Amino acid sequence: MTETQKSATLSLKGETYELPIFSPTAGPDVLDIRKLYAQAGVFTYDPGFTSTASCDSTITYIDGGKGELLHRGYPIDQLASKSHFLEVCYLLLYGELPTATQLEDFETRVTRHTMVHEQMHNFFRGFRRDAHPMATLVGVVGAMSAFYHDSLDVTDPWQREVAAIRLIAKLPTIAAMAYKYSIGQPFVYPRNDLDYGANFLHMCFSVPAEEYHVNPILSRAMDRILILHADHEQNASTSTVRLASSSGANPFACIAAGIACLWGPAHGGANQACLEMLKEIGSVDRIPEFIARAKDKNDPFRLMGFGHRVYKNTDPRAKVLKQSADEVLELLGVEDNPLLQVAKELEQTALNDPYFIEKKLFPNVDFYSGIILEAMGFPTSMFTPIFAVSRTVGWISQWKEMIADPQNKIGRPRQLYLGETLRDYVDIEKR
Repeated sequence: MTETQKSATLSLKGETYELPIFSPTAGPDVLDIRKLYAQAGVFTYDPGFTSTASCDSTITYIDGGKGELLHRGYPIDQLASKSHFLEVCYLLLYGELPTATQLEDFETRVTRHTMVHEQMHNFFRGFRRDAHPMATLVGVVGAMSAFYHDSLDVTDPWQREVAAIRLIAKLPTIAAMAYKYSIGQPFVYPRNDLDYGANFLHMCFSVPAEEYHVNPILSRAMDRILILHADHEQNASTSTVRLASSSGANPFACIAAGIACLWGPAHGGANQACLEMLKEIGSVDRIPEFIARAKDKNDPFRLMGFGHRVYKNTDPRAKVLKQSADEVLELLGVEDNPLLQVAKELEQTALNDPYFIEKKLFPNVDFYSGIILEAMGFPTSMFTPIFAVSRTVGWISQWKEMIADPQNKIGRPRQLYLGETLRDYVDIEKR
């Protein structure tokens, strides 16, 4: 970030104030208002922080107009087609693509930390048998601070590194355990001979009674889902992690806070909402009815999984995941799954309908990830936990960047107060 010669002049109550303007390496210029309150005695008002930069970052850049997503400058489609998840993790954490030696060392460190403390198994049994996996995930990840005392000091760079590796390594294990607990099956230990995505699928779907082999097409599809959800700039859950960490909270508490925020249907639950919409449609012959409803401005129904708040053109992640969705559906078939039949027909309808083309309501990453996870056999309750497994590396990368930033200070948003002004207490017998 560099300060330009440009500045903005604010006129207020007969006084003028010069506000510096900063230029990023990409994106719009930024107006610096940090001294505005001290100089002029006013705050800015921006509900949802949609026009406010809360930090500077070098990790992820999004251009919604162009439909562009870059991690450390690398386009997401190149990463998803040429790389794999742990290499993307290294890139997000350390800023550069690894050499072969660096990648081997990183993969070994992650693989050797996938097991969880054995006493954590007892922690799971404190949840009701029908607990939502996200509820379990929030609790267990937060409880990691009770088990790993040697990586809680956020001022120690080595402890931050240990915590980062532990979280990336153990989140798939914890998420798989939450799934197994929810369906009444025994926990499955991780295997060091499997890659990250294949290991997660093995922990979710294998049982002690028989051998389970992970299909490479499914493993690759899972790896792409993880890559495509790894980071997405300063979204709600990432901002939550940053805000929690600004207080100096330990890394496990911060990531648990991010998971809690991700649980919201407007954020990480979008692909689950998409599948629930497909269930509502129910059959292929009802698609025209719901298409008509989606076009009706007076009908509150909206097609979930189409269009995107950030991407005003196309979602760059969707094109990559469509390929995996096609491969998975070809492998597993859709003949016996009415939900997937509806999804495929709805996709074709939207891609060829002039209304959707004009409005740029193309299938987004949530649409395709929901289809893939449904085809694999995951219940919708596991969609958001899988999102959390993927996004953990983004949260950690943002957390590490924030902790190391000399400008780091505790987050303290202001408010536009509209309540009562000063008044005296009235004794109860006089009210």
